[in-house]
Amino acid sequence: MSRPRERRDLHPGAWWVWALGLAVAASRTLDVAILLLIVGVASFVVVARRPVAPWAMSFRLYLALGALVIVTRVFFGVFLGGSSTGTVLIDLPEIPLPSWVEGIRLLGPVTLESLQRSFASGLQLAALIICVGAANSLANPRRLLRSMPGALYEVGAAVVVAMTLFPQLAESIGRVRRARRLRGEQSRGVRALRSVVVPVLEDALDRSIRLAASMDARGYGRAAVASRRSRSVTGAALLLGLLGLCIGVYATADLTAPRVLAVPMLAIGVALAGFGFWWSGRTVAHTRYRPDPWLAAEWFTAGCGAVTGVVLGGAGGLGAVALVGLAVAALPGIATPEPLSPYAALRERAAVAEGAAA
Repeated sequence: MSRPRERRDLHPGAWWVWALGLAVAASRTLDVAILLLIVGVASFVVVARRPVAPWAMSFRLYLALGALVIVTRVFFGVFLGGSSTGTVLIDLPEIPLPSWVEGIRLLGPVTLESLQRSFASGLQLAALIICVGAANSLANPRRLLRSMPGALYEVGAAVVVAMTLFPQLAESIGRVRRARRLRGEQSRGVRALRSVVVPVLEDALDRSIRLAASMDARGYGRAAVASRRSRSVTGAALLLGLLGLCIGVYATADLTAPRVLAVPMLAIGVALAGFGFWWSGRTVAHTRYRPDPWLAAEWFTAGCGAVTGVVLGGAGGLGAVALVGLAVAALPGIATPEPLSPYAALRERAAVAEGAAA
């Protein structure tokens, strides 16, 4: 009898690498079919591997935000006008503007080609937002913060707190909607908007205050104790590393510069900056209790994202190569372990506690 496949939550970094691979692929094309397929693949993986947690229920907000971006982009494409050449669908009356804003046109003829370009560019931006939303729905932000390198811990804390905005909003909206159903409120439309928005904002403010208090109680935001020598070494390494990177990038872009200033300076700059980050990270202490493992499934998920970015970035249009890249992007939805159920996690902790007590 075959054993059931182990359930576990993947390392959050693997999901972010996978999502960034999709985002890179979306940023390299304006093909509507490919962009729609990228959104479809991201949605499939989220539905298949999203854990049962409040922060994982925010993907619908990202889909709604993507739709709003597309509508807004098409609206401005029509309102600000565009190329008047092509197949005219609607000939709107043009609003005259003064001569000092020459080059800008309000309304006027709306062509099929300009609508297609506006929709494609809006869909591209929406796909980028949805890829970030997929990573935010699959990766636990608290575990991601715990996995940040020590040197980037304070910056990472700010970034992770910012990224949890949409998950917290989704959780607040769900809680307010359940409360309205329990009270028997049936109002809809504009009347229901006030009874939803105000409690959601109050809940978000209360949660922010509680989060700030809990982070302060756990030592977040406090300056690490570092000696004068350590601060001098860190500052010198980071400054010299940044200088080396600037010289290396300039020499790489300017072909008339000596070649010894290109790749060698880039390598020296990266090495010095890496040493500076490692040295500064030694002074930041955070827990190593239950570190998240990076196993074969994490390498597989991150590799699928990298392959997708490379393959779709050079595909050009929808064809066999692009379809292969999209199929690789969808593999984590079926070939990785299913997320750990919260009930199974509780049973596992209870079993561990009973074993320790025995």
